[in-house]
Parts: sequence; C-alpha cells; structure tokens
Amino acid sequence: MNLSSFSLELAVIILALGIILVDLWTPVAHKAKLGYVAALGVLLIFVGTFCPSISGSDYLAFNGMYLHDGLALFFKRFFLITAFFVLLMSVEFADRIRAGIAEFYVLLLFALTGMMFAASAHDFIMVFVALELITVSFYILVSFQRYRLGSLEAGVKYLIIGAVSTGFLVFGIALIFGAANTTNFATLQANATHLASNNVVWLGVLFVLVGLGFKIAAFPVQIWAPDVYQGAPTPATAFLAIGSKAAGFVVLVRVIFEVVHPIAEHWKGLLMAIAAITILYGNLCAIPQRNLKRLLGYSSIANAGYLLMGIASLNKAGSSAILYYLLGYLFTLAAAFIVILLVARETEDISELAGLNQRSPLLAASLALAMVSLAGIPPLAGFFGKFLLLKSIIEQGAINSHYYWLAGIAVVGVVISLYYYFGVIRAIYWSKDPANLSPITVSIPMKVCLAICIVGMLYLGVYPNDALKSADKAVAQLSVPGLVHATR
Repeated sequence: MNLSSFSLELAVIILALGIILVDLWTPVAHKAKLGYVAALGVLLIFVGTFCPSISGSDYLAFNGMYLHDGLALFFKRFFLITAFFVLLMSVEFADRIRAGIAEFYVLLLFALTGMMFAASAHDFIMVFVALELITVSFYILVSFQRYRLGSLEAGVKYLIIGAVSTGFLVFGIALIFGAANTTNFATLQANATHLASNNVVWLGVLFVLVGLGFKIAAFPVQIWAPDVYQGAPTPATAFLAIGSKAAGFVVLVRVIFEVVHPIAEHWKGLLMAIAAITILYGNLCAIPQRNLKRLLGYSSIANAGYLLMGIASLNKAGSSAILYYLLGYLFTLAAAFIVILLVARETEDISELAGLNQRSPLLAASLALAMVSLAGIPPLAGFFGKFLLLKSIIEQGAINSHYYWLAGIAVVGVVISLYYYFGVIRAIYWSKDPANLSPITVSIPMKVCLAICIVGMLYLGVYPNDALKSADKAVAQLSVPGLVHATR
C-alpha cells in the first residue's frame, strides 16, 4: 500500500507530532504561539489538496476500507478550513488554559485526523475507528479546563452519552456483519436489495443511525449538546459544533445514499419524523436561553433537523443541499464563536453583548450577520441553504404528501428562530445602559478570520453557483451501482 493514499491524514498526524516535540524546547511564554505554527501547517495541507495527485483521481486503500473520492475531498477541505479557524481561536483562548496549551492544539489536530478519516470511510470498521478518534479527542478537549466545574461536568456528560451512543454503533455494526458477513460499503451496496429483506440488517442499520445521531445532535440523542457547548472551552465548542457535526453527516450521507438506500426508502416516515421533532425541539428550547453558547447548542440541534431534511428527501438534490448548507454553516458559526470568544470572557450571558456596537463595530457586525444567516434571511448563506433543503423535500411531495408537512414544520421552525436570533441582535444594538463600554482590541489574525467569514457568508448567499457546482460534483457518484474505482 502506497503511503500517498492517505497523505493528507498522514500530514496532519506528522504536524501534530511535530507540535508536541517542538513544545519540549519552547519557553513557557511562547507556547501559545505554537497555535500559529499549527494553523499555518493546516493551511499548507489545505493548499496541498489542490495538487493533481490528490484532487485528480479516486482511489481505494486499506483493502477497500478507505475511499478517496469527490465527497471525501470536499469534506477534507471543509475540516481543514474549520481547523484553521479553531486553531487561531485557540491562540486567543490560550490565556484561559493554565497548562498544556500545546497538548490542546495537538488534540485538535488528532480530532481533525479522525474527521478526515471519517470523510473517506468506506467500511463500518473504518467508520468506528474514525468516529472514536474524534470522540475520544473531544472527551479531553471538552473537559480541558480542569479548574472549571462547568468544563468537568460537560466532559463527564459527553463521556457518558458518547459511550452509550458508541455501544449502539458497535452493536449495529455487529448485527450488520452477522447478517451480511461483511462491513464493506461496496459489498453491502452490491447486495443491498437482498439484505433489505433481512430484519437483522434493519435492526443493525437502526442502531447505527442512533450512533450517528449522537454525532449530529439529532433527536432522540440530542440532549448532550447544550450542556457540553456551554461548559467546553470555546474553541472546542466551535470545533464540536462545526467539524464533529459535519463528520457525522458525511458518514450518514454515505450510509443512507450509498449503502442502505433500499432500506432507507422504507424509512421515509421515520426520517421525516426525526427531522421534524429535531427542528421543533431545538427552536422551542432555544427561546428562553440567556447563555450564548447554550443558545447555539439548541440552535445546533435545530440545524441538524434542517440538514436531516436533505437526508429524508433521499434524492441527489437533498445530498447536495446538505453540503452547501454545511459550507455556509461553517463561516456563520465560526464568526459567532470568534465574537463570543473575544467578548464573553466570564458569564457568556447575552447581557455581555450590551453596547458591543460601540465597543467594536467589527465584532458587532460579524455577530449580527451570523445571526441573520442562521435565521435564514437573504442575502446570506443561511437563506439559500434552507431554500435548497426545502426545495429538495417539496420536490418529493408529489410522491408522498407527508413531505409537505415536513416543509411546513421547517418554515414554522424558521419563524420561531427569528425571535431568539434577533434577540441577540437587539442586545448588541439596542440594549439600554450598557455596563461596559471599554473598547475591545481585536488581533490581526481574528480580524482576518472574521473578514473571511463575512465574505464567505455574503459570497455563498449572493453567488451560490460555484459552491453548488462543487457540492453537485462531490455527490455525483453516490448511489451509483457498480461504480469502479481505481485502486492505488
């Protein structure tokens, strides 16, 4: 097997090991700056994804367990961009971590490695290994501020619920293997019609979906998200909200559209119900929230529901809409968490935003645009993402009228979300008698990140064609029987 088959993941691992070695000879006063080195390394790896040897062909590795194709490449670039933002955020957060900042960077890189392997997972064994690498890394990242009770509590909750979801995932994989005598996606796809008549396979797939539901914070395994988002260090929360959720969805897209599509066809009602409940639960529970990260935790649940509409559609338009929506979600949430990181240092209460437009117009505008995008208001990326997802299920309404009900619930969810998203904007610009009007200094790296996020939200909303073409290209090979991949 050629090492170049997984060169991107290998580069991230080498970068992580290099950071931990350099940390041994780095003075304490300069350890935080290792985050810039890690971010630069991730940026160089991202540039490397455009090399013809990586972007020009599809190939298999690890005896068919690892697949590098358009979908994998799309998500690997997605994860690298996310990690770049998170690592720069971590440098700003370094003064709030009493010890082990280099280890914090390394754990982020290990989680990134797991996400990249998840994007290329073409076997349930690879899925399990990749997701566990992500989850174990986050067990530590979430509780990294050991001196904070909230961080430890969040870590314990994430550990317990994560362990339960892993149990479902493993049991589901075992049932599928027991019935099909394989865990390879290509073999399962080739025998999908025959396996669809096996009740053991159905039960195994159901358990796998429960395990993946934990990753994306979807009903009924969504209860961990608000508590963990609130208690975790802000950079870890951002990576969990963007990267881990996207990792869950790339696996879910492969499993539903490529592996068990005949079974999923019989589960349209279940998928629609899960999406609808997830949307309503997230939006309704977000209304009374005052903690910004907790609010975004419930918002994340609601957004998982919107994304599940693309899964429930069971068509190419839905899978393409998921990729586009996640791309806009990346820039939107990155901007939101950067502002929270810089402004809400203590309580993270919405009241901390009072007078932000006077303290830093850039931060105020960035957070306001992020809330508008999350609410689905044009011309930002969130609007067109929701439009595409709604379009994908309305197209299926002619076949099954229940899709119209799901579309109606999604619209109701969007209307409900306007209240709490615009409550944040109201706190920024119209709060009475703000207690603190001292200017906020924004570092150059954070200004660059916010500028990229603002441009990303606006560009994807106004000129969506390029992103849509990339998404369509990435999902073009899904559910194509007999697809032949070159093996390297």
